[in-house]
Amino acid sequence: MSPQVILELEKKVLNGQKLETSELGQLINTEHLTTLSDSANRITRMCHGNKIDVEQLANIKKNYCSEDCVFCGQSAFFNTGIDSYQLLPANEILEMAKKAKTEGAQSYCLVAAWRQPSESDFIKVCDIISLIREKVGISIECSLGFLTIEQARKLKELGVKRYNHNLETARSKFPQICTTHTYQDRLDTLEIARKAGLELCTGGIIGMGETREQRLELVADLAKIEPEEVTINLLVAIPGTPLELQTPISFEEILRVFAVTRFALPKSIIKISGGREVHLEDSGEELLLSGANGIISAGYLTLGGNPMKKDLEMIKKINLEAKA
Repeated sequence: MSPQVILELEKKVLNGQKLETSELGQLINTEHLTTLSDSANRITRMCHGNKIDVEQLANIKKNYCSEDCVFCGQSAFFNTGIDSYQLLPANEILEMAKKAKTEGAQSYCLVAAWRQPSESDFIKVCDIISLIREKVGISIECSLGFLTIEQARKLKELGVKRYNHNLETARSKFPQICTTHTYQDRLDTLEIARKAGLELCTGGIIGMGETREQRLELVADLAKIEPEEVTINLLVAIPGTPLELQTPISFEEILRVFAVTRFALPKSIIKISGGREVHLEDSGEELLLSGANGIISAGYLTLGGNPMKKDLEMIKKINLEAKA
C-alpha cells in the first residue's frame, strides 16, 4: 500500500464513508506507519478537536471471580495473591468519586469483577450510583459483567451514561482466552445495554499472543457495533496467570491497532487503557497523536497508574487539552 492510498482512505472516512474490512486490512499491514499515524491524527482532530477524554475508575469489588479469563489477576482459577475485598462501602466510593472529579476526571467508571451482579449487590450498586449523582455530579459509567434487560434499564434510569463490557480479543482467539463463557455472551450483553438506551464502551486487550490478523478481526467487529467508546488495553503479564511469560508486542504493532481503529470508528472515543504506563515510555503521547483521544488515569483494576497531575501535564505538553 502506498502513502497515497492511505490518504485516499483518510479522505473517504472524512467524507462519511465506512471502510471495508479489506481496506482496514491494507491499513493495518502498511509499511508507511508515519503516514498512517498522521492520517489517523487528522481524522481524530477533525472529528473530536483537541479534547482528550480523561477517565478514572473504581474497582468497587476486588476479589476472585468465577470466570477463567487467562489474563486476569482476579480469576479464582489462578493464584495471583491479590489483596481482595467485597463491595466497598458507599461512602468510601463516594469519596473516591469526589477526588476523581477534583483532580480533573471527566467520567468515573464503577467496575466489579463478577460474572453477573446478584440482585442484592445490584441494589447496593444502584444506591452508590444515586449517591454519586447527588453529591458529585460526575458522568458515571459502569462495568458489572453480564446484565439482564431489567438491570440495564435501571442503570439508564439512574443516569448511568455508558456501559463497559469488553470483547477482550478476536472471536477466533476467544476460546484460548476464556472457556467459562463465550464471545457471543459478550456480544449479547452489549446488545442488552444498547437496547436499554445505554451508550456502549467496549474493546479488548492486545498482546495476548494473537496475530495481527486477529487484531484486525477485533477492530472489524468493533466497527460493526459502533460503540461510543473503545478501550484498548495493553497486556500486563500478571504473575500466576497463564500469560505471565507472554512477550510484549512492539510499539509499532500497538500503533497500528490504534490508528486503524480510528479509521474504522472516526466518531468514537478511543481510549488508551490498562498497560500504557508499563509499555509506553511516553505514557501515550504518540498514540494520542495517532488516533487515540482518551486515557484512563490514576490506576486500573489491580494495577496502579500515573497520578492525574502527570497525565494532565502530558496532555498539555502535546498541545491537547482534557475535556472539562
